Amino acid sequence: MIRIIPILLAILYALAMYRFSAWRTARELDAKSTPLVDPKLNDMSAKMAKALDLPRIKVHLYEIEPVNGLAAPDGRIFITRGFYNKFRQGAVTAEELASVIAHELGHVALGHSRRRMIDFSGQNALRTALAMVLGRLIPGIGVWIASGLTSLLAARLSRNDEYEADAYAAALLTKAGIGIGPQISLFEKLDALSQSGGNRPPAWLLSHPKTEERIEKLRQMQLRWDG
Repeated sequence: MIRIIPILLAILYALAMYRFSAWRTARELDAKSTPLVDPKLNDMSAKMAKALDLPRIKVHLYEIEPVNGLAAPDGRIFITRGFYNKFRQGAVTAEELASVIAHELGHVALGHSRRRMIDFSGQNALRTALAMVLGRLIPGIGVWIASGLTSLLAARLSRNDEYEADAYAAALLTKAGIGIGPQISLFEKLDALSQSGGNRPPAWLLSHPKTEERIEKLRQMQLRWDG
C-alpha cells in the first residue's frame, strides 16, 4: 500500500492541476481578449465557415505581443495582438492569417486543445510520480531523469498534434477556395517573424515539428490533391 501512495498522490495532483489550469486559462483569456472584427479576415472566416457548413467562425483577439494562434480548451479561437499587428503591417496576408485560424480550428475539431490541458496535468502527475520513485532509486539525478522523460513525451505528443492540425487546415483551406499556398508561404516567413521578435522563435514553434518538414508534407498534399 505504501508503494502506491506516490501514484495516488500524483493522480490527485493531476486532477487538481487540470481544474486549476482550466480555470486560470479561461480567466486569462476572458480578461485579455475581445472579438476580432476585421473586414478582410471576416471574409476569410466566412469562406471557411461555409466550407464547414457553419453559420460563422468566431475569432478573438488576445492582447499579448508574441506572434501566435491559440485554441482554448473550451473551443474558442484566438489570434494574438502581435500576430494581428503583423497582418496590419503587411508582413502577413489575410489568407496566411486564415491558415492560422484553420490550423487552430483543427486543434479544436480533433480534440487537441482539450486533450492538451489533460496531457499537461497528466505529465505533471507523471513527472511527480517518477521523481518520487526515481529520487529514491537514484538519489540526486532521479528528478532530472523524470523531468527529461516527461519532456520527451510531451514533445512527441505535440509534434503529432501539429501534423494532424496542419493536414486539417490544408483540407479546410482547399475546400474553402483559399488553397494550401498561404499555409506554405506563412511557414516560409517564420524565420523573419522570429527575427523581428528579438531572435526568439514564435511561440507555436516550441516543441513543434521542424518547419521544413511541415512544408514538405503540405507540398506533398498539394501535389496529390492538384493531381
